[in-house]
Amino acid sequence: LQLQLQQPRGVRRRHVEAARRVRPQDPHGDRRPRPRAVIARSGREPVSYGSVARDQLPVLIEAFEALKAIKDPRIAAKLIGEHRLTHEMVPGELKQSPEVWAALVPHMPLTALVRSLGKLSQVGVIAPFSSATKHVLAQLGSIDKLRKARLHPLAMLTALRVYAQGHGERGKLSWVPVDKIVDALDQAFYACFENVEPTGKRTLLALDVSGSMGCGTIGGLPGVTPAVGSAAMAMVTLKAEAEVQTLAFSTTIREARISGKQRLDDVVKHLARIPMGGTDCAQPMLWALEKRVPIDVFQVYTDNETWYGQIHPHEALRRYREKLGIPAKLVVVGMTATKFSIADPDDAGMLDVVGFDSAAPAIMADFARG
Repeated sequence: LQLQLQQPRGVRRRHVEAARRVRPQDPHGDRRPRPRAVIARSGREPVSYGSVARDQLPVLIEAFEALKAIKDPRIAAKLIGEHRLTHEMVPGELKQSPEVWAALVPHMPLTALVRSLGKLSQVGVIAPFSSATKHVLAQLGSIDKLRKARLHPLAMLTALRVYAQGHGERGKLSWVPVDKIVDALDQAFYACFENVEPTGKRTLLALDVSGSMGCGTIGGLPGVTPAVGSAAMAMVTLKAEAEVQTLAFSTTIREARISGKQRLDDVVKHLARIPMGGTDCAQPMLWALEKRVPIDVFQVYTDNETWYGQIHPHEALRRYREKLGIPAKLVVVGMTATKFSIADPDDAGMLDVVGFDSAAPAIMADFARG
């Protein structure tokens, strides 16, 4: 049974009236019985639906309809708890109520829970020693829950950075962070590394270490600078893949010497100490060509600087493929870029990623796999 709860009333009424006017008939002119959906309720006989009477509504839908008319947060909270209604079902005027949010917390999916931490703290549901705080800590500390939620480490990193700063990026919502929640998010970030599926490809990671990488934030990852985002992606890849070479580049290039087992802040500090210059995105392919390192996928992370020197990146990739006989691919990620063009539009083995969010790594992994 498909219920279009948000369909405009006028559209739904026209559809119903049309159905009444045009009713199928058999060859003898008799009207056929209207099809009726059947939903079985626990412990009851199946309820048939033609024209649905209110007392025949499925219990969940009946509760949802009732919630829309409730103004008292305490009554709403009781209804939410009894029927496990989700926060999407709650009218906006009730979402300022601590009682309502407290009723939502026990059955919120982990992804929704993580996204709502700021609001839960702002209304006082998440507070030191509260039952909601204990529940959140248990959820974030469960490897099984994190695995089932399939949260990418970058999604958890964003939640950590935004929650720890105590306000949203637009400044409309502010809260006092609970230290134990911050610590739990930090631990969950590293635990989510296990959620990343390896591509099985020989990967070269090239991280831009020019000065601009520490400025601004990534639009799709609030609270995360390009330097932190690229370092996090390097750690995730190093943890997931068996064969990874990591380089730091600007106008020149050198080995980065980082590990997926380090802490993120240590990796960021290490990369920041590397001498910086401009941004030559051809350097990774030229380095691999000179060293004759077999690579399946080059991944270049920069902010919005996609400058190159005398050799264009796609020309450097072409030379690498030709000399080593490997059909290598190239992904250039401009983490704060709004537009750029490095990839040859006629080359299916090149990909430009303009901007970045927690969904981008899956797209890049699919591209690497072929």
